[in-house]
Amino acid sequence: MTGPSHIVHDDQGAASLQLDAYLPYRLSVASNAVSGLIARAYEDRFALSVPQWRLICVLAEDDGQTQREIVARTVMDKVTVSRAARGLTARRLIVRSENRADGRSHVLTLTEEGRRLHAEIAPLALAYEAALICGLAPAEVAQLKRLLIRLQHAAGALAGGAAPLADPGLAAR
Repeated sequence: MTGPSHIVHDDQGAASLQLDAYLPYRLSVASNAVSGLIARAYEDRFALSVPQWRLICVLAEDDGQTQREIVARTVMDKVTVSRAARGLTARRLIVRSENRADGRSHVLTLTEEGRRLHAEIAPLALAYEAALICGLAPAEVAQLKRLLIRLQHAAGALAGGAAPLADPGLAAR
C-alpha cells in the first residue's frame, strides 16, 4: 500500500513533503487565484474590497445583522468586518443603528443604494462562478461543495472548535 501522494520517501525511508501535491497548499493556491480574480473585478468596477462585498451579500440575504453575527457567518475576523462596515457606511451603502437587544452593539442594514449595488454585482458574481465551474459536472460541483465544507469542519475541529458551516445541510449531502 502506498501513502498519500504528497509524501515521498528518500533512500533512507524518511518522509518528504511534495508541496505541489500537498492538499492545504493546493487549496490555498486555488483560493488565492479565485479570490484575486474576483477581488480585481469588484475593486475595478465597483470600488469594493472582498470583505465589503461579503458583508453586502450577508446583509442582502439576511438584513439587520450585528458585526458579531457577520463575523460568525463569514469567518472573517472582527477587525476586517469592522473596516468593511466603516467603508460601506462612509459610502452610504449600509447604515448602523442601535441594537435594542444589546446596547453595546449595532445592527447593520443595507440602504437602498446598497441593495441596488448588490443587484448589479450579483449577476457578475454568478457569471464568475459559472465560468469557474463550467468544466465540472453538476454532481462534481455538489461533491466539491460537500468536501470543502467537510474540510472546513475538520480544520475547525483540529483548531479546538467546530468550524461554522455556511450551509450545514450541504455537509450531509
